[in-house]
Amino acid sequence: MLRAHLGCALNIMKLNILYSDSCIVVLDKPAGLSVLPEGWEPEAPYLVKMLEEQFPRIWVVHRLDKSTSGIVVFALTAESHRALNIQFEKHETDKIYHAITFGNPPWEEKITRFPLRVNVGHRHRTIVDDRSGLHSETGFKVLERRPAHALVEARPLTGRTHQIRVHAYALGYPLLGDVLYSAPKTDLIARPALHAYALSLNHPESNERISFSAPYPDDLTIALQSLK
Repeated sequence: MLRAHLGCALNIMKLNILYSDSCIVVLDKPAGLSVLPEGWEPEAPYLVKMLEEQFPRIWVVHRLDKSTSGIVVFALTAESHRALNIQFEKHETDKIYHAITFGNPPWEEKITRFPLRVNVGHRHRTIVDDRSGLHSETGFKVLERRPAHALVEARPLTGRTHQIRVHAYALGYPLLGDVLYSAPKTDLIARPALHAYALSLNHPESNERISFSAPYPDDLTIALQSLK
């Protein structure tokens, strides 16, 4: 399949669309591409605008950080948008992320419930705030271990901004390359090592359960291989 890379030649033909019908479109978003326009870089390409070159109308259902790669779904009708929003709000979807931690956790599985407050300070960080934060829950599971790192699965049961990144940091194991949340700078990867690996949901029209997955992008694969 075609891989997408952000640059001056980025266009809709380079987007890796995994599935589309009259209701939804599912794609493998490349790292470095925003879902919506950014106020500080309004002329930069963004995903919705690129999709609108191919589809008549796009409704945003959920988002990935600009630096995060992987599965994202959009609605193509207002009815589908409403149906998908209900699924996400009721946590009826199943979202699986893969990430590389800086540090090797002593546990095999961990559930975190640190309450989070978003958009704090001039760096717009998300922080753990036991008093004013919103309920947030992420399940972690170690998939592979390296001497000083681990490949982990993360399943967010809520949808706060930067949730996986902050929960990993709060456990003492920030994501590799995530300097915003105290990971040291590294030459292994130029972004937080986080990939939206899989997504399962009910089709908004047929109600059939459908699942999608996206292979690791090159930078994540190279970083993982370099840790052996």
